[in-house]
Amino acid sequence: MAPDDIIVFWKASAEDDWETAEAIAVAKKYPQALFFLPIHELVKLAHQAALALTKQQEDQLKEITSWNINARYDDYKRVFYRKASKEFTIKWLASAKELFQWLKNQY
Repeated sequence: MAPDDIIVFWKASAEDDWETAEAIAVAKKYPQALFFLPIHELVKLAHQAALALTKQQEDQLKEITSWNINARYDDYKRVFYRKASKEFTIKWLASAKELFQWLKNQY
């Protein structure tokens, strides 16, 4: 796959994941909504893509990435489920949406 094809695929896939995360949040399944964001090792990927992250963006990406990793293990999952209140989810979905739009505008 050519780099341009990968970008097109990522954007389409991420848009679909984003819509799914929002729909899950509407259903009040807050931890699942955050878990469903298009998440990978986001800071590592940003550096590999030579994106100039602010300190705030890097911190946000680290936090978002931690949900995907930690939510896979039962003891972390219980802590995460308690943390992912409606307010927490609304705050982080807004932050994630801002980051998502920024990332899409980079390519």
